[in-house]
Amino acid sequence: MNILIIGAGGREHTFAWKLAQSPKCNQLFVAPGNAGTAQMATNLAIGVNDFEGIKSAVIENNIEMVVVGPEDPLVNGIHDFFLNDKALKSVMVIGPREQAAQLEGSKEFAKEFMKANNIPTAQYASFTAATLDQGLVFLNQMKAPYVLKADGLAAGKGVLIINDLTEAKTQLKEMLVDEKFGAASKTVVIEEFLDGIELSCFVLTDGKNFVTFPMAKDYKRIGEGDTGLNTGGMGAISPVPFVTPQFEQKIHERIVLQTIAGFEKGDLPFQGFVFIGLIKVGEDPYVIEYNVRMGDPETEVVLPLIKNDFVDLLTATAKGELNTQSIEVDERTATTVMLVSGGYPEAYAKGKIMAGLDSTSSSILFHAGTQLDGDKVLTSGGRVMAVTSLAGNFKEALNHSYATIENISFEGMNYRKDLGFDL
Repeated sequence: MNILIIGAGGREHTFAWKLAQSPKCNQLFVAPGNAGTAQMATNLAIGVNDFEGIKSAVIENNIEMVVVGPEDPLVNGIHDFFLNDKALKSVMVIGPREQAAQLEGSKEFAKEFMKANNIPTAQYASFTAATLDQGLVFLNQMKAPYVLKADGLAAGKGVLIINDLTEAKTQLKEMLVDEKFGAASKTVVIEEFLDGIELSCFVLTDGKNFVTFPMAKDYKRIGEGDTGLNTGGMGAISPVPFVTPQFEQKIHERIVLQTIAGFEKGDLPFQGFVFIGLIKVGEDPYVIEYNVRMGDPETEVVLPLIKNDFVDLLTATAKGELNTQSIEVDERTATTVMLVSGGYPEAYAKGKIMAGLDSTSSSILFHAGTQLDGDKVLTSGGRVMAVTSLAGNFKEALNHSYATIENISFEGMNYRKDLGFDL
């Protein structure tokens, strides 16, 4: 089978690494890919939202399956684009259709879905510029800290957590009236702050049947001890040490089963990954958000633990036959540490030469923001590379990753040295 992966980050390199291991994968393509995917696949210089360009590549390369990595093309309806085109409709697409992708594309849609399906989440209300005054009144009734979320996709920057009421009101006005996050903040969801520890649950579903992957915990903030600005993720650990069988059962019964049932009830066609962002409050799980694709950098710790043939899993997903599959999981723990550019998540330089990538190590290097220049690997993003290791526990695995990192260098390289500090 010829397979195309859409995307350019660490998640997509991990998909390529896993798919390339299958004897059922013939030719593998990644659009646009990075220096890492170039090691095992053919990179195609096509943007993730260039649907016509993707169509041409699918036809030209006899591609039978398309695996969509990032959220943008899903929210923009790439699955529907394939179904509505005679030349493409027989191609298997892994990723939900446009309506179902609104679970990530609209915070308000996700909240309404949770409410309709009795899925535990924070109390909330939604506001627009026309209802700003009501939003200010609603803030008066809330307790600090105040959580403001831009309704649409804002590249991971549309969530504000503010301790001061006056500042929260100012930010609400900036989001709604001044369009601080552009069209993404035409609607803003205000919700109660839940105090607890976060984790992520990953489900692969054909819309009716499903399998669950190991859960993961990621680290979003740039600074040690979870301080400083939010990033796209500085590292992750899987499985999560504090998830007991009892807590996992609560997640399964109250959230996963209700979510899949909600897809059927709401007529939301979903063939792909559901990423459920959770928070553990006391001994109870609550949903913070849904994503309609695998997380990054969580993919880099979850997929190395899956023993199954990934082509088999995805084919069963596309054909509505996931009930024929069961997940086999490595009993070890996986950790990944993200190497980032100096200055990230604010302004950073690109084009820095990377050294030490070919030093022998038991770690797996997943490229995130890299590109090839002849035989040199250059940095091309804020998050540059994920260094993943497997061991008997997370401390051992982290030690392996940190030992590998000692051999890698590029100008301005930065990473968190305290992952797992809270476990």
